Amino acid sequence: MEAEFKRFKQIREELGLTQSAFAEQLGIGATTADIERGRTRIPGQVVKELLKQFHINPLWLYGESEQRLLHPAQIRTSPGIITVDTTGNENMVLVSAKAAAGYPHNIGDAQWFEKLPAFTIPLPEYRNASFRGFQVEGDSMEPALHSGEWILCKALDNWDDLSKGRMYVVVTDDSILVKKIQQVAGSNQVHLISLNPEYTPISMEVGDIRELWQVNSKLTFELEADLQGISLQSLHQEMKELKEEVRRIVRS
Repeated sequence: MEAEFKRFKQIREELGLTQSAFAEQLGIGATTADIERGRTRIPGQVVKELLKQFHINPLWLYGESEQRLLHPAQIRTSPGIITVDTTGNENMVLVSAKAAAGYPHNIGDAQWFEKLPAFTIPLPEYRNASFRGFQVEGDSMEPALHSGEWILCKALDNWDDLSKGRMYVVVTDDSILVKKIQQVAGSNQVHLISLNPEYTPISMEVGDIRELWQVNSKLTFELEADLQGISLQSLHQEMKELKEEVRRIVRS
């Protein structure tokens, strides 16, 4: 336990900050003196801020690793809790829109996850990884995803697995978001992008993301509506091409 206090003090001194300035930087009390003297444990919020602002590896802070800094590609985003069926195979837990409200606050509670409905899919595409189902809420990802639909997602272990152009379920300390992810070059920040142009991008620190799930497929119960939408899109494209052809004829 002593190692964490020494390393905490080391960080402050290398930053050239006073105990009061460091406390203000981390959003705690008036001073960090009690932490450095070992009178107070380092709060979880402080560990988070050290990772977010200075890329400090929590395992290094607690003396369990010699790797001091973590960068986006090294930050783990895999789920902390999984459930299994009676045969020992991993379940695909389903998170409804209602359950999503409590998901971030119960992210480490195995009993909470065991109460959620779960099933397995006997297809090769759903093997050798962790999968989870989330119910879409809202219209920010229309036209690809509609409110009420279910998306089946694969867990990502870290940022090395991030693919450009894919949609992701992003779990933070207080929310679950379905977005595309745009990394900001040379920084620890990302932009979360909606498909619906009415929604502006959300800027976020990588350290604020607790879990990351890649959207692999979806379940929809409005197939007729989707087919109608496809037909309308095709008609619109055909009309656009016809107009362009008419313009070319007129110009010639």
